[in-house]
Amino acid sequence: MTRWGILATGHIASRFAEDLRLVPDAELVAVGSRAADSAQRFAEKHDVKRAYASWVELAADPEVDVIYVATPHAAHYEAAMTCLTAGRPVLLEKPFTLDLATSAELVDTARAAGTFLMEAMWMRTNPMILRVVQLIAEGAIGTVSSVRADFGVSGPFPAEHRMRAAALGGGALLDLGVYPISLAHLLLGVPQQIRSWAQLGPEGTDENTGILFGYDTGALATLSCGMVGSSGQTASITGTAGRIDLPEPFFRPGSLVLHRDGAEPETIAADTVGNGYQYEAIEVQRCLAAGLTESPLVPHATTLEVMALLDAVREQIGVRYA
Repeated sequence: MTRWGILATGHIASRFAEDLRLVPDAELVAVGSRAADSAQRFAEKHDVKRAYASWVELAADPEVDVIYVATPHAAHYEAAMTCLTAGRPVLLEKPFTLDLATSAELVDTARAAGTFLMEAMWMRTNPMILRVVQLIAEGAIGTVSSVRADFGVSGPFPAEHRMRAAALGGGALLDLGVYPISLAHLLLGVPQQIRSWAQLGPEGTDENTGILFGYDTGALATLSCGMVGSSGQTASITGTAGRIDLPEPFFRPGSLVLHRDGAEPETIAADTVGNGYQYEAIEVQRCLAAGLTESPLVPHATTLEVMALLDAVREQIGVRYA
């Protein structure tokens, strides 16, 4: 049995707790928050045995095998470091931190201690996304020549909301754009050219962002994210011999449509339950059981490369955090 703790009590933490019930040999035993009443309400809602009024107390619990960190972006570094220095394996929400430098510090800390650390980029553990990777490896659409993906949501959000506030790591890029960027990275790797444009809000965070990745192979990725209108949240991967379309939401698809040149489109579906967070929890437990300190599905190198891309885009669009 893997005993989980959850650090934070917001919406994502609740959805993860719900999905953890779907994971074999998983038990949610503790929750930690900086507010005692928030931790207690979360514990009552999700039938959690122990509720702590501090991150340190949660990290010190010897009966917790791994901690899922679900704070807003700006608190990821401090929360994860609290857990790692206490010797607790960590599943850390995406994006890892606000920048590459602090992400690298977390990775270095985990490696030095021999402690498991994984970014909660749940898209990369989703069965349909893994099927896409498999189809491409089998040559189903030939060589990938382009990736298109969008993730836009409708606002408006108040100025203090985590989506807008600079102090919370706000902006569309880190919250939403990390998905299109991660998909492009998964299928095409690190681009050699990056071009980005954005509309910034009064808080100095991006509201509507467009990104173009160029590769020396001739491939390209056209990506967008925003919080000024709900987009289709779809993705399309084009190859020299076909195409794969991912329906809404592309980062958690229940199906895909495979277009092979000269053949009828083929829909491949999966039986999906829950919110989709269970797959990352299953991967964490698999790695812990195998004695691994990082996941081959979401390795440290991938997390750092994606963070470097996010840094590069932020620099181009002029979004900076304190």
